[in-house]
Amino acid sequence: MQQKSICFIGGGNMAQAIILGLLKTGYPPHLITVCDPNADKLFYFAKQGVQTQPNNAVAAQQADVVLLAVKPQLMAEVCQHLTQSAVDFSHKLVISIAAGISLARLSALLPSATQVVRIMPNTPALVSEGMAGLYASPSLDIELKTFAENLLSAVGKTCWVEKEEHMHTVTAASGSSPAYFFLLMEAMQNAITDLGFDQETARLLIQQSALGAAKMVIENPEISLTTLRENVTSKGGTTAAALDIFAQHDLSTTVQQAIHACIQRSQEMETLF
Repeated sequence: MQQKSICFIGGGNMAQAIILGLLKTGYPPHLITVCDPNADKLFYFAKQGVQTQPNNAVAAQQADVVLLAVKPQLMAEVCQHLTQSAVDFSHKLVISIAAGISLARLSALLPSATQVVRIMPNTPALVSEGMAGLYASPSLDIELKTFAENLLSAVGKTCWVEKEEHMHTVTAASGSSPAYFFLLMEAMQNAITDLGFDQETARLLIQQSALGAAKMVIENPEISLTTLRENVTSKGGTTAAALDIFAQHDLSTTVQQAIHACIQRSQEMETLF
């Protein structure tokens, strides 16, 4: 991976995940700078050996790559400060991990930025098992495109989308989806504890089964998800009885509706910020 000086504006969970992932790969800590108004967060990052800077503009001006890791509703304010401070982005790679902020909006907020990448990561990046969707204009320099991909590969898998509107689908498919799985696991845990098991044992049964199922999917790419499900489902057996209940309540339609609701909200957010 190329080594460039990176400024993280915002030191939240996703920034932390990416930074720790980079450090694990051997990325030089002196090339990483974190900006955040929270002194405790800056202290934490300083203990990891990276640079800290309370002034966004100072850090951004000195960096080759500026990664905007702020909440969507704060993006305009943060960018306004950077432009008022006369930060020149014309020779920098700008990466945004804020949901719902389009390239057009970023270009309006940072007029001098010509090399911009949108990324939708997800929280499993915190355990180096993230999934990130990336989008950039076709004019993005291939070297910078590779750098952005490698940056997120430090904490998981990546995929590029060809159309920016597909970032809404990425949000629904991976950005938000860990919560879907947590909800199912939570419901299963509650059902098991209602049957007399303690919380710890119920959680162990569920989390290990979820991990095993995911590994079976990953390690058998030639086998469809449908076939994997059918292989566990004996006709008239216990699994079939459980799946029949899901079918009676039309789980597939419910999931489809949830995905569409997530996409719709992502599209709405794009008009708000």
